[in-house]
Amino acid sequence: MSTVTGTRPPRHITDPVLTIDDFSIDYLGARTTHAVKNVSLALGRGEVLGLAGESGCGKSTLAYGITRLLKPPAHIASGTATFHSREGYSVDLGTLTGKDLQAFRWAKISLVFQGAMNSLNPVIRIQDQLEDILTTHRPEMPKTERVQYAGDLLERVGVDRSRLRSYPHELSGGMRQRVMIAMAMALDPQVMIMDEPTTALDVVVQREILDEITRLRSELGFAVIFITHDLPLLLEISDRIAVMKAGEIVELDNAYDLYTNPQHPYTKRLLASFPSLTGERGDFIRTGIHDDRLEPEGVATGAPSIHSQTAEGLAEAVRFDAPGTGTPETDAAGAADEGVQRCPRSNSRTSPSGIGSAGRARVICSPSTMSASH
Repeated sequence: MSTVTGTRPPRHITDPVLTIDDFSIDYLGARTTHAVKNVSLALGRGEVLGLAGESGCGKSTLAYGITRLLKPPAHIASGTATFHSREGYSVDLGTLTGKDLQAFRWAKISLVFQGAMNSLNPVIRIQDQLEDILTTHRPEMPKTERVQYAGDLLERVGVDRSRLRSYPHELSGGMRQRVMIAMAMALDPQVMIMDEPTTALDVVVQREILDEITRLRSELGFAVIFITHDLPLLLEISDRIAVMKAGEIVELDNAYDLYTNPQHPYTKRLLASFPSLTGERGDFIRTGIHDDRLEPEGVATGAPSIHSQTAEGLAEAVRFDAPGTGTPETDAAGAADEGVQRCPRSNSRTSPSGIGSAGRARVICSPSTMSASH
């Protein structure tokens, strides 16, 4: 007697929560720009789908088009986006208008916008901004319950509830991003679209935010479309990755296969374009040694090694032109400072978010300090 075994079908096939079919978006004008071209995707329930690509390739436009947040001159030229609720019904998002669309957003699909400081209202306290979601979507909830729930949301993402009384400018970049995530999950959505949620955050806070997203997704079961140009980051957290170029999905595969066996030349160049400080030849964490995958098929570009990112390159004195002079100078000022990392090819220093590094940078890089160092 023989036993037939097979692999389990992927979630985006057996249990999709969102399907996008032949989706195209244009920006109308004297010359029409085809920003998104015939994109077809399926997002499985509880899945993390990474959407990678260079700036301007149409990633954010696709996200805003799915949620119907685009305004003229943007125009959805073709295609459908269909939401499949866990309650057993499906909704064509293109048919929603007015109050139906307002009720759907945030309750079923929410969005973490790019740039938390620009997304939060600078003159309204965090509590009022969280309560605004609840008063709009759950008007029957009493005031005391709204305040309690808003505090619970902050604590769920690792922010003390005392910050409810704070204004956005009183929070660090990482805390503001956590507040945005708390707002996005306020109504227990089934899909969260995260548009560059870790951009402009230092690597320590990036790691904390990613761990938080992974934990919340595991606890609450929502699916995620994670948009970024940082392909190594997506390889770490995504189940599948779609690579986007010039408005089109040029490759879509599970994260492991896309890393180990990329098919499209653009994907190969993306994978080869991320240098690092350490690692051996062939590692994903690259040393800057010339990589053949940087070459387009059959074309020798002579792409240089990224020597400044190797251990040897970092050990060398960094030379650059003084602003407005064209005169080379050596970045040696403040080399004796302890506990401060200096960025190559710049006069900047790096430190974790939330410790007052921005204010300190103004002191370090003030004109008087800079002139005194020469």
